[in-house]
Amino acid sequence: MMESPILLVEDNPDDIALMLHALKSNRINTPVMIAEDGEQALQQLYGEQHNKHRQIPALILLDLNLPKLNGLEVLRQLRANDSTRLVPVVVLTSSLEQSDRLQAYQSGANSYIRKPVDFDEFVTVAQQLGHYWLGLNQPAIDT
Repeated sequence: MMESPILLVEDNPDDIALMLHALKSNRINTPVMIAEDGEQALQQLYGEQHNKHRQIPALILLDLNLPKLNGLEVLRQLRANDSTRLVPVVVLTSSLEQSDRLQAYQSGANSYIRKPVDFDEFVTVAQQLGHYWLGLNQPAIDT
């Protein structure tokens, strides 16, 4: 059986490359699916073409500022769907707005993390995310 992936929902190519590099440099070898906007994320999770080979992610890393469908709306839809309701969602965003943080938690986020600007800090955050969510955390359901 294939290992459940991480779903990275991020529209910034630099942040995608940085996260992939940070995961790799921390020896987090979990497969990573990438969605570059909110609609693409939902299509990957629920679209007809993915139903036969669909895997529910072990973890979703979700940016808030996404084109087409923003991260908060994606989060609400994740929580409204039985197949993704219990998947851990970490909001990983540049927003420092308290209203964004409050709305994310009210919509069902499991964690809210400000994206570090510094490369070394970003690598450390990726290491801690992987260690906690993919190692220490006991998920509600096995994926």
